[in-house]
Amino acid sequence: MIDNTNPSIIALIPARGGSKRVPGKNIRTLEGHPLIAYTIAAATRSQIFTRIIVSTDSPEIASIAQDYGAEVPWLRSSAYATDQSPDIEWVKEALSKCEAQGEVYDCFSILRPTSPLRQAETIQRAWATFRSPPEMDSLRAVEKCKQHPGKMWLLQQDLMEPLLTQVDGNTVPWHSTPYQALPEVYVQNASLEMAWGRVIWETESIAGTKIRPFLTQGWEGLDINDAKDWWYLEHLLEQKLVSLPPLC
Repeated sequence: MIDNTNPSIIALIPARGGSKRVPGKNIRTLEGHPLIAYTIAAATRSQIFTRIIVSTDSPEIASIAQDYGAEVPWLRSSAYATDQSPDIEWVKEALSKCEAQGEVYDCFSILRPTSPLRQAETIQRAWATFRSPPEMDSLRAVEKCKQHPGKMWLLQQDLMEPLLTQVDGNTVPWHSTPYQALPEVYVQNASLEMAWGRVIWETESIAGTKIRPFLTQGWEGLDINDAKDWWYLEHLLEQKLVSLPPLC
């Protein structure tokens, strides 16, 4: 039975072992500790989760995650650990294994290790936003686009076609419109997602159809995708422009 007044929530931290753009990034050392440690610490310090589980196919990552206080009750199936595996596969596996252990949770949150500047306060703020009426299927972290999709193109051999077709009735196409006059557009970042567990089974997705936006602030949504991102994060830390979550 779902408790809508005081729902339970589990943290799911995905950390497969096959990163290509930044090899071993989930456990690469940052400020003396593996990257994943900061997500585990933020989740722990938020004090909203019944359990904090790392989903990984790597015994090495599993051992390190456990050292920093997370649970790794099983290793992720290799079929769900490729670079093209959709989130729905490993999330369903995790929730199914929890249920097989007699544990059922009202909600789940995905916290990716590649967003180490997400703080415990970020998670608490998102949880309060998610629970505010009206009820939504899920919540997803977003930030304002730095490059507007109205200025983007698809290449068709020797021709280009606008990615987006004009929808606001303006006769001036978006690709020739000043940025200041374009509608605001937001892009998801990897900071966090939250959803009711029922969404997985009812919609076969991790988001459902009614999705609440969670606007990240400052550097909360910074995502480490490649070597340049890693260099930039180290630069921000060196200049003391950002801070990592305190380790528990």
